[in-house]
Amino acid sequence: MLSPSAKDYLWGGSRLNDEFAKGIDMSPLAETWECSTHPDGPSFVVSGEYEGKSLTEVLHAHPEFLGTHPAEVHELCRKGELPILIKFIDAKQDLSVQVHPTDEYARKHENGQLGKTEMWYVLDAAKDTSLIYGLKQSVEKDVLRKAIEEGKVSRYLQRVPVKKDEVFFIQSGTIHAIGAGALIAEIQENSNLTYRLYDYDRVDKNGQKRSLHIEKALEAANLEAAKEPRQPLRVLHYKPGMASELLCRCKYFEVYRLLVNNERRQNVTYQSDHMSFRVLLCVNGCGTIRFGGEVLEIYKGNCVFVPAESEVLKLHGQMQLLDVRG
Repeated sequence: MLSPSAKDYLWGGSRLNDEFAKGIDMSPLAETWECSTHPDGPSFVVSGEYEGKSLTEVLHAHPEFLGTHPAEVHELCRKGELPILIKFIDAKQDLSVQVHPTDEYARKHENGQLGKTEMWYVLDAAKDTSLIYGLKQSVEKDVLRKAIEEGKVSRYLQRVPVKKDEVFFIQSGTIHAIGAGALIAEIQENSNLTYRLYDYDRVDKNGQKRSLHIEKALEAANLEAAKEPRQPLRVLHYKPGMASELLCRCKYFEVYRLLVNNERRQNVTYQSDHMSFRVLLCVNGCGTIRFGGEVLEIYKGNCVFVPAESEVLKLHGQMQLLDVRG
């Protein structure tokens, strides 16, 4: 079981404490980095043999826990670094209009860091919540730069309505923003590179405007017209006591949603089909997880890192989990 690092960005709210029982003395509470080895927000082990250690320490000592991975991330795993980062995000206000660089751009301009491709699973959304996903039309850098300076960039941004249980894949280079009223689980590359294009002229608690990164953002952004995102085809596969569906698959991660409801049955066995680490993020309900001789009670908001050697899991309870694999 892991405990997160937390962020108090000005657009955050209180739902992660109120609904996920985080118990974090921070207001606003915008993000919790549930599974992370990033130096800007590491996660810590709170149960079992490695209790009290950071996940980074554990994986440096036991890189075999990460298992096998595609060539693109294998070298990172060999060094004991987690190739992904998992967050909860509570957007009480709109996030800044931003873009994340590609791996290639980040390696060249950010001292060899990773870029950032990400996926959002919408845990909840207010009636009028939307997100920004790319541009309505193709636009030249100079035109977009001028629109930003004049506070008119919104005329070029594609807004998409958001509903609970929807999935959005945000390729690096896509101009985007999460809208007010969204509660999100985010799975992303292990990166904290964000270039802000526009931040609504807001000021922080010290009365200062947050930094923008307009030139880097314009260099890194895809300025072609974006297609409106469509929801992926999702097929539930049933077995006694459980159903599962694939939400997203890319070269960086795979994400499944598990629906467990076997309170009146034996434990349901859930087996991975390849040797990778897994992360189980409980987004609703509660239950128990058995693996490798451990029995963990898990509640809404909890996050469990499962080493690659633990192929078979036994699940019991009534809960919804995101199963993330590298």
